[in-house]
Amino acid sequence: MSFDIFIAVVIFAFVSSVTPGPNNFMLLASGVNFGFRRTVPHMFGIAAGFCSLLLAVGFGLGAVLNAYPELHLALKIAGGAYLLYLAWRIATSRKLGQSTNAHARPMRFVEAAAFQWVNPKAWVLAVTAMTLYTSPEAPFLSVMLVAAAFVIVNFPSVSVWAGFGMALRGFLSDPVRLKWFNIAMGLTLAATLWPMLR
Repeated sequence: MSFDIFIAVVIFAFVSSVTPGPNNFMLLASGVNFGFRRTVPHMFGIAAGFCSLLLAVGFGLGAVLNAYPELHLALKIAGGAYLLYLAWRIATSRKLGQSTNAHARPMRFVEAAAFQWVNPKAWVLAVTAMTLYTSPEAPFLSVMLVAAAFVIVNFPSVSVWAGFGMALRGFLSDPVRLKWFNIAMGLTLAATLWPMLR
């Protein structure tokens, strides 16, 4: 992979990581409700989970899903159901640091990493990146370089969303504002399913 192509991958990774999607809306809500520091495992989980998804797609999982569309459909249904569950949890949060459930907490590292495997935007990005930027002449190296590009930019990109949420904590310390913010974030997260359902 030439340096120019690697830079193109880094730019693609940055734009796709920093733009709105399920992960970033959840990080924004987590930053508001739990603060930046408590959201860090969630951010690392996104980076690790997406890297593992990229590697799996690059090394053949994408071809398996194309060969078995019913498996792809099952993955979409499971991902959509889990996304709606997460949207409900966010929408029903009512207090900073907790929700109506006394056991409310930010998403853990393993949960965030596993979520990438059912996140529709993550799948689209992984398949697109591996299709556009890998080389049949050097498949192993090019897959590894695409994954490395995403690892380099992913954490800083998603940190922006958690940081923005943290910055809103003071404004949203008012229970009424927080309630409507969380409802809006829950609805927005649920709306990210629309491209998958079309």
